[in-house]
Amino acid sequence: MTILEQTFAGKVALITGAGKNIGRNIALDLARRGASIVVNGRSDRASVEAVVGEINAAGGQAIGCMADVSDEAATQRMIADTVAAFGGIDLLVSNAGLRRQTAFLDMSLAEWREILSVALDGAFILARAAVPHMIPRGGGAIVALSGISTHVGTPNRCHVSASKAGLEGLMRALAIELAPHGITCNTVAPGAVDTVRGVSAGGALPGGLADRGIPLGRKASVDDIAAAVRYLGGPDGRYVTGQTLHVNGGLFLT
Repeated sequence: MTILEQTFAGKVALITGAGKNIGRNIALDLARRGASIVVNGRSDRASVEAVVGEINAAGGQAIGCMADVSDEAATQRMIADTVAAFGGIDLLVSNAGLRRQTAFLDMSLAEWREILSVALDGAFILARAAVPHMIPRGGGAIVALSGISTHVGTPNRCHVSASKAGLEGLMRALAIELAPHGITCNTVAPGAVDTVRGVSAGGALPGGLADRGIPLGRKASVDDIAAAVRYLGGPDGRYVTGQTLHVNGGLFLT
């Protein structure tokens, strides 16, 4: 990890689901620019510790916090650990989510609730715990990771699509409610991203997306997504709030 311009110097960023893929790259990207990082994961402690180690070895500051964001008590402890380590929080990146493909008629209510509990309930729980620590610092930013599937419709992912649609609605509502405190709230909606997809995600893109051509001719890199988060969470994005930024190479339009 190479240290770059210090546009986030003195800032504290918490990234959920940051042990791998998009979340990991967001954490590394912000650390390169001077932010103190809290790397969150739910169960894969080794991956979280690897990201923390990479940041600290390069001269950055990072701690790891294992917490299921759908667990209110665990999330509150994570925020308390963040404040104890770094004095507050300026940027919350709600990246944690479960990607699963299940046909609607095969989907149980328990699975439906499980998916929504992480992406949607988790974002609510996180924001409610973090915002009181942003206000005394003069504001902050919340960036949530949505996805293209909630906009174009995909088979076998109605629970994922519903959770992300709710997430975008939550960010729009919070953008207005938290604006007087100087807190911006936005969503980044990736399309096809060049990452390793887990077994529970089906190992491939959902059919509705796999059949579409990407106008720019390639999948997004994790750097493309991190750049969008950096913009919305950084000094250049302070007048942008309540928006969904599509980072999908034009796939949204096909």
